[in-house]
Amino acid sequence: MTDNVIVIDEAATVIDAAELMLTHRISGLPVVDRKGALVGVISDTDLLRRAEVQTEKRRSWWLQLLTSPGKVADEYVNANGRRVCEVMSRSLVTVSPYATLAEAAELMEQTRVKRLPVVVGGHLVGIVTTKDFLKPLRQTRTVCVFPIDDQTIRSNVEAELRTQQWARNGLIHVGVEGGVVTLSGTIMDERVRAAARVAAENVAGVSEIKDELTWIDPSYGILLPSETIN
Repeated sequence: MTDNVIVIDEAATVIDAAELMLTHRISGLPVVDRKGALVGVISDTDLLRRAEVQTEKRRSWWLQLLTSPGKVADEYVNANGRRVCEVMSRSLVTVSPYATLAEAAELMEQTRVKRLPVVVGGHLVGIVTTKDFLKPLRQTRTVCVFPIDDQTIRSNVEAELRTQQWARNGLIHVGVEGGVVTLSGTIMDERVRAAARVAAENVAGVSEIKDELTWIDPSYGILLPSETIN
């Protein structure tokens, strides 16, 4: 997580929020009250429909009649509110500082948010954003220092395929020559082709993948194998 979090007071103006986001090149800000407690989040999408830039939501007269007065009033506040507290999202999705990255990722996926405030006792101590997942991903880059023989490569690819539910039928065959992996056999679903390629390309020592898999479509018969993929 990031512990040096840029926040904004709920009494600040939306212009202040926009300037902060532009200055620091961020898309959202946690909002705190005068006691420092987290009370909401404001993001660039909250400022998408604004009267100042003539992007407020407009409806035809008949749709206006079908829309509840409360919803129209809410949209008016979002488009014209001057204070952060008037346009921010109060529906908070937060996470504990003891949560794992996997737990944070699942929560972000379920709630479709791009940032998770890290909260202890109602007070903000950090924030997890999608960028936090890029750092460990970058650190996983590996370089193959020693040459790996073809038999080892083949064994490792086959071992990976055996662990995957979509490849346990044993219809995918693996051949290796000079680090070049050839995938042959049959598949019943075109999506398995891409999965088999990914399984092979993540094995150390693989320099190229040749796709000779044949897709059997139950409705239309056998299709021709794909061309070689470099």
